[in-house]
Amino acid sequence: MKEKELVMLLGVKNYLVEVGHRTFHTEYGTIDLSKLKKKKYGEKIKTHSGQEFTAVKPNLVDILMKKVKRFPQVVTPKDAALILAYTGISPDSLIIDAGSGSGFLAIFLAHYCSKGKVISYEKNPKFARVSRKNISLTGLNNISVKEKDILKGIDEKNVDLITLDMKDAEKVVKNAHSALKPGGWLAVYSPHIEQVKKVIDEIRKHEFTQMKTIENIVREWQSEHDYTRPKTLGIMHTGWITFARKIK
Repeated sequence: MKEKELVMLLGVKNYLVEVGHRTFHTEYGTIDLSKLKKKKYGEKIKTHSGQEFTAVKPNLVDILMKKVKRFPQVVTPKDAALILAYTGISPDSLIIDAGSGSGFLAIFLAHYCSKGKVISYEKNPKFARVSRKNISLTGLNNISVKEKDILKGIDEKNVDLITLDMKDAEKVVKNAHSALKPGGWLAVYSPHIEQVKKVIDEIRKHEFTQMKTIENIVREWQSEHDYTRPKTLGIMHTGWITFARKIK
């Protein structure tokens, strides 16, 4: 493993660390991260108290959830995965995303559409800078951030998928329809039902089909000793996703 390389340590608890000359403190003891330079993925490393962890290569979700800077509102992996599942988007797709925010959704889509391209619109320079920094952590080179208000127009044509996670998303629907290729998908993430209604009303004014609105509820369970039950706390409702497919 190389200097500054990200490594996931799996054990009684999981940690995302960076290889280097420093000590990493955990509740199970300290780890000398310089020792990772002599390790290969799959090998173990111990804390000073003897607790073992296995070093593995981090995946995209590890990096998104544990490393990148995030603002309060992000499209979570459970909702981002739903977009892939419901649209059936192909790996070589051209995707437009707005607004970037922390870049979570754009990064997720770029990872799974590795032969395609994701262009993320963001009008706020601060958010654009954070998105670019987060993208650099992933090593993805098929994604770019465009500092532009998408309400002023979409430059690209023959787009396979347009995702909107922004205020006034309904005002983009007309331009999204023009930018999409026939059969292309629109996916709008809405934090409140009032926006869902506005988006649906606007979609109905244009030639779309297969319109549906989904709320994705995920409930984790816990199993301890002789008892199994749903976890008391967790992420349940996050938002709604409205899908629509361009006819022509």
